[in-house]
Amino acid sequence: MDIEHNSRQKFFRHPGGAVTCRTSVRFRLSVCGVGIPRSVKLVYKRDKGETQYADMPYVFSVSAGSIYEKTIEMPDEPMLVWYYFEIDTDAGIVYYGNNIENLGGKGEMSFQPPSHAFQITVYKEDYKTPDWFKSAVAYQIFPDRFCNGNDDGSFLGNRTDIIKRRWGEQPFYKAEQFGGEYKSNDFFGGNLKGIIKKLPYLEELGITVIYLNPIFRAASNHKYDTGSYEEIDPMFGDEQTFSELCAEAKKRGIRIILDGVFNHTGDDSMYFNKYGTYDSVGAYQSKDSPYYTWFRFMDFPDVYESWWGMTTLPQVEEQSESLRQYLLSSTDAIVKKWIRLGASGWRLDVVDELPDFFVKELRAGVKEVDPDAVIIGEVWEDASNKTAYGDRREYFYGDELDSVMNYPLRNALIDFALCRIDAYEFNRRIMSLKENYPPAAFYSLLNIISSHDVERIITLMGGVPDRHEVDREYQAHFKLDGYTLDTARKRTKIIMGMLMTMPGVPCLFYGDELGVQGYGDPFCRCCFPWDKMDEADPGGEMRNTVKSLTALRKSTKALSIGEFNYVYRIGYTYAYIRQYDEERYIVLVNFDSTAKDIRLDAARYGVTHLGTLFSTCSDTAEFNSQDGIFFIKALPLSFTVYKA
Repeated sequence: MDIEHNSRQKFFRHPGGAVTCRTSVRFRLSVCGVGIPRSVKLVYKRDKGETQYADMPYVFSVSAGSIYEKTIEMPDEPMLVWYYFEIDTDAGIVYYGNNIENLGGKGEMSFQPPSHAFQITVYKEDYKTPDWFKSAVAYQIFPDRFCNGNDDGSFLGNRTDIIKRRWGEQPFYKAEQFGGEYKSNDFFGGNLKGIIKKLPYLEELGITVIYLNPIFRAASNHKYDTGSYEEIDPMFGDEQTFSELCAEAKKRGIRIILDGVFNHTGDDSMYFNKYGTYDSVGAYQSKDSPYYTWFRFMDFPDVYESWWGMTTLPQVEEQSESLRQYLLSSTDAIVKKWIRLGASGWRLDVVDELPDFFVKELRAGVKEVDPDAVIIGEVWEDASNKTAYGDRREYFYGDELDSVMNYPLRNALIDFALCRIDAYEFNRRIMSLKENYPPAAFYSLLNIISSHDVERIITLMGGVPDRHEVDREYQAHFKLDGYTLDTARKRTKIIMGMLMTMPGVPCLFYGDELGVQGYGDPFCRCCFPWDKMDEADPGGEMRNTVKSLTALRKSTKALSIGEFNYVYRIGYTYAYIRQYDEERYIVLVNFDSTAKDIRLDAARYGVTHLGTLFSTCSDTAEFNSQDGIFFIKALPLSFTVYKA
């Protein structure tokens, strides 16, 4: 018995991938070795809808396989559609659905209704994402740790309730270091003036977008406990400094994206005001507060809903009309104000904890001020089928997000680089995203390799223990060196090369271009080593690699919005093609510790010549082939870009 359907092959499903509303999709199933089935049915359902059955008539044979076919029109509203197949044979009913990993492509046969169905994302025809963002190169900055713009190293803000640290010291990580209670109030003095001061450095690096962790007034060093959405934190600067940053960055072709923390505020905020810090009547202080409806109290005032049970972060009530007017929809709403002052978009913290109606209203408010502003969500999984709090999220239907932080790519890159998965499995994961995401979103994904929430990429490339398996003392004192560091740097350069040449927007976390090390929070949030750059990056090797890669990416549309497909996927060696109009580039990656002789078949793309444009191994070979088949030696731990 042989049954087959491959959701990524045009023969079996056309058109493939995500489709717009009312698109007619043709489904085919190949059946062999079961005699003549009593019936072959396409079983499908709209998300939250009724299961429907459609007979699939026999249409023709291919080799020994009988082909059954059915065309179905997709819904006129955006949603997910799920499907599998039911074959009634003399031996009983057989089913064919998605594979157990739920990655699409070739499915699996079963003798009971499958636990995983194939997915089709149906989105609005007018769904667009900003073109400028697709070709961007992003750089994430944790403001307190990037640069102090004051020549004397003095701190802004005149706060007396903080712990002032020397630049370059390790961030505190134990409660006793804060005096007994973990407070995240150790500061190093980074500010917006420091970012302005380093704009020439970022421009030279090839950066075109700066994504800033929160910069609004808050008690902590991370600022995810917002005190006031209306003002820049005095330790970072003021509104004028922010406008200056946006203006100076714009002169260098760099845009600014802000971090929007709208799921919760700080308990020490003008809205909650638990400690009476602000000259306002906060929700904690009185039921008559104008902010009282903004929060969820179970037993006023001390029992309230908070983010993951952290009472310092009271969760907002998104249903509150006055809250939404203040943040999203009024003429001078927060999301509009900062766009008018120069920001080019928002990254939404924990967007999966914000209801869909809230995100839709946020998008409408932002796009009203600047239709070209970008909206990026923090989602750690496949965002196309994300379920949160029992609801299927609608991020990519056309009314919510332009992009998400691409953690699935990050996880796949790490597993592939450390040879935990092979090229075949890596490709399955990437092609699953391509299949599930609308193209406008797929080519706008924020591709990260490090962030303020996870380990630094070079640390992981040393093959270190998982941070959940070692204590903080181990993490605090851990440092790669010698051969392990050298190998980690080689792997990191390959990952950076892939980041710059795969679909989506490459994003470096400040210091990644030097190979700055660090486990997770707070060790990944160390100070940028301005005075020790050559110690962190001897000879500027990593920086020069990044500069070459950003220049290469920006030299052609093929490496940003060009069509993406795999060419080779065996062992730990992987090749993919990017093409736009007549331009074609093939990228060859080898994470193996030994050289591999590969047979690269690019005939279907009409490629007859390959010339090396960039290589981490100084390889400058050229290849010619009349039939489009190339025999290439992929050097150990290497990354090469060929112009076809």
